Amino acid sequence: MPMPLETLRAHLEEAFPDAEIVIQDLAGDGDHYRARIVSAAFAGQSRVRRHQSVYAALKGKMGGELHALALETLTPEEA
Repeated sequence: MPMPLETLRAHLEEAFPDAEIVIQDLAGDGDHYRARIVSAAFAGQSRVRRHQSVYAALKGKMGGELHALALETLTPEEA
């Protein structure tokens, strides 16, 4: 079963409460999303580490309920 956009947003807001989060449903199927997350929590982290922290926030649902997630992870200064 696909992950509703609201569920994805709730996971990301819980993990990154200070973040500005923009999510797009790319295919209209609740299974392929693009997320732009701007958070001070990413300061000093590599792109890989930033993405790992987002995947951790999804609590194992990546690859299951959520098939594809294109990420743009930025600090406020980079945005």
